[in-house]
Amino acid sequence: MLLQLIGITKYFPGVKALEAIDFELKEGEIHALCGENGAGKTTLMNILTGNLQPDHGQILLKGQEISISGPGHAASLGIAIVYQQLSLVDTLSVADNIFANTQPLNSWGMINHQELFRKTRMLLEDLKIKNILPDTQVSGLSPGQKQMVEIAKALSKNPDILILDEPTASITDQETLILFDLMRKLKSEGKAIIYISHRMQEIFRIADRVSVLKDGKYQGTKPIHGITTQQLIQKMVGREILEEVKRGSSVGKEELLRVTGLSGKGFEDISFSLYKGEIVGLGGLVGAGRSEIAQAIFGYLPGTSGTIHLKGIKKSIQHPADAIKAGIGYIPEERKSQGLFMNRSVTDNILVSSPEAAMENNVFKEPLADKIAMEYREKLNIVTPHVLQKVSLLSGGNQQKVVLARWLLADPDILIIDEPTHGIDVGAKAEIYQLLRTLLAKGKGILLISSELPELLALSDRIIVIKAGKISGELRGDEASEESIISLAF
Repeated sequence: MLLQLIGITKYFPGVKALEAIDFELKEGEIHALCGENGAGKTTLMNILTGNLQPDHGQILLKGQEISISGPGHAASLGIAIVYQQLSLVDTLSVADNIFANTQPLNSWGMINHQELFRKTRMLLEDLKIKNILPDTQVSGLSPGQKQMVEIAKALSKNPDILILDEPTASITDQETLILFDLMRKLKSEGKAIIYISHRMQEIFRIADRVSVLKDGKYQGTKPIHGITTQQLIQKMVGREILEEVKRGSSVGKEELLRVTGLSGKGFEDISFSLYKGEIVGLGGLVGAGRSEIAQAIFGYLPGTSGTIHLKGIKKSIQHPADAIKAGIGYIPEERKSQGLFMNRSVTDNILVSSPEAAMENNVFKEPLADKIAMEYREKLNIVTPHVLQKVSLLSGGNQQKVVLARWLLADPDILIIDEPTHGIDVGAKAEIYQLLRTLLAKGKGILLISSELPELLALSDRIIVIKAGKISGELRGDEASEESIISLAF
């Protein structure tokens, strides 16, 4: 037994985040840790990496009781973590990020860049990462490439215990296969891996055992072959969630959006329409240009040519403010950095696009704003002690609901959603799907970008597949399958 957590308990003001949690990790094991957002997984990992101290309980490493004083101490003990929220510095190179504070020095005490780049190349080659150079600035990388650099950074420390928190949320299927091969290699060397993911298929594909947390309490551990997907989900959420099935169509005849010949950086000659009550899905590989198309429609990125018509009227959208005024809302993939004001309250985040909703006689009324936020907290089941709570303290699923609440209040005709359930548990997914269907019933149109093929198939009325910045095909109804989407994407 490599690691044992015994009776770990952690309190926050007014909340018992963890209650007597037990967890064991064996040498040469991949151990999945599951639970809804807010179940306590992140708190438990923060204790294991020294970011938090437990109020009660013991940590045993190779049979010896230890107290982990901080992240540096955890690293010295052979514990490394790859966070879901990346910790890279955009203005530094790939090499400087991977070997931060451990760069090789020359006899003058200066960084030996030749040796630094050599070590970085070797590490990237081990990870089969061929399209990233050591001296590349991180700001120029895609989300998937950043994730692979984050993994390389953790492995540079040669840890005995590697914690992976939603590592495949931003990477391609091919990168996922490379990661899984690497995990199996580490396992064969006697390393141990704690694998946190909401993707059931991955857990059953790669893990040896799985442990479940719910509401800060330990629900048990099972060998992966001793539990079914439905049983695991029921342990996580305390109720059965039926698999998503194709809903009945609610598509109307009125055209809400028509894009004609739209081109810009990363995409070219994009044309399609969106109708009332319709979800049009954008499929394709990560980096194919899907997000850039959405951002150009919303006015966040400039288009170089093409036209946009809303309800038959040509619109010039040069800025997100133009899009919002025209009745378009946008939920970005990177909700933490692009969709939320993390250090502001739930109220501020919900009202930011519609401050007029809380105005009386042209004066913004904070009590009215809080009342509106409380109404949406109840309507969307946003788990937070109060609406004055900073959104940074909410789970990923509840943060996404806050962004959705903002646009429900703003009431746009068209909602663009990029990776709506990125890093979100199965329970919150089901609630978000229901919210989207409520919008469709009201005659709204949704442009959906998702890398999860089952989600794309379950929600979309039509799927437009993007390949290398161009439309490679459109699929309707029974034409759409995982195989047909992948075929067009490649």
